[in-house]
Amino acid sequence: MRAAVLDGPRAVSVHDVPDPVLPGPEGVIVTVERTAICGSDLHLYHDAPTGAGIRLGHEAIGTVADAGPQVRTLKPGDRVLVSGVIGCGVCRPCLAGHPNVCLNDKAAAFGTVPDLPGGQAEAMAVPFADLFALPIPEGVADEEAVLLTDILPTGYLGAQRADIRPGATVVVVGLGPVGIMALQCASLYGPGRILAVDMVPERLARAERLGAEPIDARTAPGSAQVLAATGGRGAESVIEAVGADASIVDALSCAASGGTVSIVGVNLSMGLPIPMALVLLKSLTVRAVFAPIPGTWPDLVPLVQAGRLAVADTFTHRMGLEEVSKAYELFDSRADGVLKILLTPNP
Repeated sequence: MRAAVLDGPRAVSVHDVPDPVLPGPEGVIVTVERTAICGSDLHLYHDAPTGAGIRLGHEAIGTVADAGPQVRTLKPGDRVLVSGVIGCGVCRPCLAGHPNVCLNDKAAAFGTVPDLPGGQAEAMAVPFADLFALPIPEGVADEEAVLLTDILPTGYLGAQRADIRPGATVVVVGLGPVGIMALQCASLYGPGRILAVDMVPERLARAERLGAEPIDARTAPGSAQVLAATGGRGAESVIEAVGADASIVDALSCAASGGTVSIVGVNLSMGLPIPMALVLLKSLTVRAVFAPIPGTWPDLVPLVQAGRLAVADTFTHRMGLEEVSKAYELFDSRADGVLKILLTPNP
């Protein structure tokens, strides 16, 4: 079969690789119909920290082609969405839908390590499928189902963990796909205003269409503009959706005294220069999370079905799997108004 493989820094191409096999009696094989490139894929794309040869992708939907004998809720022919994050499948957190805190240290995202091949491929193996795959619910479009595999849950958790109160001011730092999801989810909590910080004009315009007040960080630091817009106080709730050292520090600087900063941007640095004096003297609550995808589905699926989250137009570009190299280059460049790219492995 064909799969997108990381060849090295800023180099991805389609390879012929062995077909997946059942990962155990509790697993399934999924023929992938739609998959996507995520911002966190770019961490691998930029510097390949875990080495070349990884089969990429953790956002995928498709049809069950084969199921192990102990799979109870799925059968061949079922169309499913696959959690981007999985765990051991047997510990208490995994069974509760929170593989991010797997007690056996097995939390991982598809397509980020060599022994868990990803979904930017014609097929993928899904362990413990009863926990980590979900039949695509009625009334959920394919594009919405893809978003439920990772970035919509991540944005939702960013908002949920930001302690947003009705009437409060919220700041979203970073308006990529996760930031746009977080912005929409923040609206569910009834804030008085949402300030949206980014440097890409098309993304700022999208945030404004969604009811946020755009802040163009090209003209001045985002935190300085947030403070000016709030009379020097800052925002009670801040969601950081980039993961860069500078954007995390900027998010902390945006927060009002007693506020909460919720970090969902991926940052794996062991040397991040946190301004602890700022955190301490402003009595900030700081939270970060590696998203537990399945645990969010009971909340998010009804919201998507009811049209409360307008996420269907998140995909700005659609390409075949054979165009994956071009797709990564485009997504990385932020050119041509790109926000999210949908790939089709099996037309």
